[in-house]
Amino acid sequence: MNDQAVCCYRHPDRETGIRCTRCERPICPDCMVNASVGFHCPECSGGSGTDRGSERRDAAPRTVGGAVDRPGDPFLVTKVLLGINLAIWIAVLVQGPDLVGTLELMGRDPFQDGEGVAEGQWYRLLTSLFLHESVMHIGFNMLSLWWLGPPLEAAFGRARYLALYLLSGLGGSALTYLMVDAGGRSYGASGAIFGLLGATAVLMRRLKYDMRPVMALLVLNLIFTFTWRNIAAEAHIGGLVVGALVAYGMVHAPRARRALVQWLTCGAALLAIVVTVAVRTAELT
Repeated sequence: MNDQAVCCYRHPDRETGIRCTRCERPICPDCMVNASVGFHCPECSGGSGTDRGSERRDAAPRTVGGAVDRPGDPFLVTKVLLGINLAIWIAVLVQGPDLVGTLELMGRDPFQDGEGVAEGQWYRLLTSLFLHESVMHIGFNMLSLWWLGPPLEAAFGRARYLALYLLSGLGGSALTYLMVDAGGRSYGASGAIFGLLGATAVLMRRLKYDMRPVMALLVLNLIFTFTWRNIAAEAHIGGLVVGALVAYGMVHAPRARRALVQWLTCGAALLAIVVTVAVRTAELT
């Protein structure tokens, strides 16, 4: 046998070119367990590891993020998010600008009586993520969600993916609220979309995929962010940073304490968002 050959960690006599996408140990075809992204070894898939195919099939495969790879629609959360955005878009067309004023981020005119996040309407940090200004605005964001969302949902699982999306959007809202004039207007899913873009880059690096396509897309979007008019750059940057950090915590959490580290990462991101909003609110009131 060639001394340089890579062999299965459970069968040292079998050469292989396949590695577990979670722990990166080399595995042979008899040890591979299908997952939504790549293959897992028996231990990472939840099994104890034997040479019997029936026992490996009984082991519940897990995603790269550690979630159980359950049957059913693998893109359910992405479709629900698309549906909510489209439903609110139609509602705004029917009801008019009053609904926008109720749900958008700022909702506060410093020269007139009004209420907004500073007056306790923190829900605006979330509802503003589902508002869009024009057909091009919602079209671009929803196409980006449909392109970026499904691979991430498959890799992280539904709950982790939803947490990633919402925290990215809230991170963009919080940075916008902190830095933009209180009388401005800001809404759209762009902060969450940029969070998904940052998470995609983190995931591709973890899986050792070619980074050039996603980096080119990221650079192109950042150029648009800082050169086009009427774009909430703060929302883009806030979402990107939060999404990348949350995704990093999810894919690099140690296996022994994976769930604990992942949810602590999400909790830390949420705490940072709350503190940012509280600081800005104190300035405005």
